Amino acid sequence: MRPIGLLLFIALLLAPVSHASGSDNKPPLDPVALSALVAKANVASPRDQCFLYAELVHQMTLVAGKQLSEGQDPSATLRAVSEYTQKIHLGEAKDNKRLKNAQILMEHTAFRLNEFLHSAGLDDRPILESTLKNLNQVQNELMMQVFRH
Repeated sequence: MRPIGLLLFIALLLAPVSHASGSDNKPPLDPVALSALVAKANVASPRDQCFLYAELVHQMTLVAGKQLSEGQDPSATLRAVSEYTQKIHLGEAKDNKRLKNAQILMEHTAFRLNEFLHSAGLDDRPILESTLKNLNQVQNELMMQVFRH
C-alpha cells in the first residue's frame, strides 16, 4: 500500500472516533434544547429514532456528569438516561450509517459514564452501574445490528 493510501486509510478509520469524541468536549445542551430533542425523537421516523435517542442519551449523560462534578444528585437524570436507552431497543433503524453513528455515540457515552463511575461517591455508584450496564447492553445490540446490515 502506498504511503498516501495508508494515510487515507488511517484517516478514514479515525474519522468517526474523532467526530464522536469531539461531541464530548461540548457542554451539555440546555434544558430547552434537551426538551426539543426529546420532542423530536418522540415523533421521528423509526429510521431516525435510534440515532436521536442515542444523541439524547449522550446529552443527558453529559448533564449527569455536570451534576456529579457540581455535587448535585444525578439520580433523576440517570433514570431518564436509562429510560431513553430502553427506547433505543424499540427503533427499527434500517439506515446503516445512522445505525453506525448511534453505535459509536453509545460507545462514547458508555465510556464517559464509566469515567463518571470511577470518580463518583459511594451513594451515586449503584445507579451509575445500573445505567452503565443498560448502555453497554444497548451498545452491543447496536453493534450486532450494524454487522447484520
